[in-house]
Amino acid sequence: MPLLKLQKAARIALKDYMGLDPAETLLVLTDEVMREVGQALYEAGLLIAKEAFIVEMKSRDINGQEPPEQIAELMKSVDVVIAPTTKSLTHTKARREASKVGVRVGTMPNISVNTMIRCLNNHYQKVVNPTNQLFMEFEGVKTIHVTSKKGTDITFSVEGRKAIASTGVLRNIGDSGNIPSGEVYIAPVEESVNGVIAIDGSIATIGILTHPVYVQIENGIATKISGKGGEARSFGRLINRYDDPSKTVCEFGVGTNPFAKITGEILEDEKVFGTVHFAFGNNLSFGGKVDVPQHIDGLVTKPTVYFDDKLIMEDGKFLVITRPVVVVED
Repeated sequence: MPLLKLQKAARIALKDYMGLDPAETLLVLTDEVMREVGQALYEAGLLIAKEAFIVEMKSRDINGQEPPEQIAELMKSVDVVIAPTTKSLTHTKARREASKVGVRVGTMPNISVNTMIRCLNNHYQKVVNPTNQLFMEFEGVKTIHVTSKKGTDITFSVEGRKAIASTGVLRNIGDSGNIPSGEVYIAPVEESVNGVIAIDGSIATIGILTHPVYVQIENGIATKISGKGGEARSFGRLINRYDDPSKTVCEFGVGTNPFAKITGEILEDEKVFGTVHFAFGNNLSFGGKVDVPQHIDGLVTKPTVYFDDKLIMEDGKFLVITRPVVVVED
């Protein structure tokens, strides 16, 4: 039964989300860790596309690390790329260059079989509708203020920056994003970010946290990291890899996927309905100015969020959109 559900999820990902049709060519880009999901997508693609290819590369070390040059060139030669890889290719030059020439690229960093089954065996409109509702709330917003009972208290400007509604539906020329998705995100004006972020859900590459990680932000840069246990130290090593640029708050996002749950894998965690996340590092692909070869997300649960003076969410409960009624499967 799990195999049949995985096969169904693979078909839905390609047909409903990527819009793959019989006249198009497909590249499944995977690595040795993600081979099972990659093979399922390839087999589904064989039944849909004019031609389907699967390429396995060596898994990368960090999110945002470039694939080999030969694969980057191959990505530009097909109509659709879907990439279940251990580390994210979303914020790479290779992905941006493929999108620039019209390729539709769906990234699936470290996706598990359970996430495939849980988040993709559903009608996509149950993700699209709340995502688009929240996206409309971003229009004209200048300042965002986020707090939480765990200690988050941070304010930043988004004036002049455009929010992105990431629904996972990537059917237009040059579209790119995560599959599954369900979030609205934006690049804050980097130097405007000030306050404290209490990351209490999970962190990319670290997983579910046992203790909150507190990050002091001054003019957009993480200046102090603290917390019990070794998770704060691990996070500090991650974002210090490329000096100040990699310590820059580059993204604010809000999860809108009612099927997602916190699993320790940031692909799904950051999409959980009623959570927010902040990322550090690269944001060139969505309107920012930070160019480093990594992008590290951290999840904040049960936040209270103001858009200017409007209360959007209180303790993780949206006041502007309604949670769809769904059954979440393990």
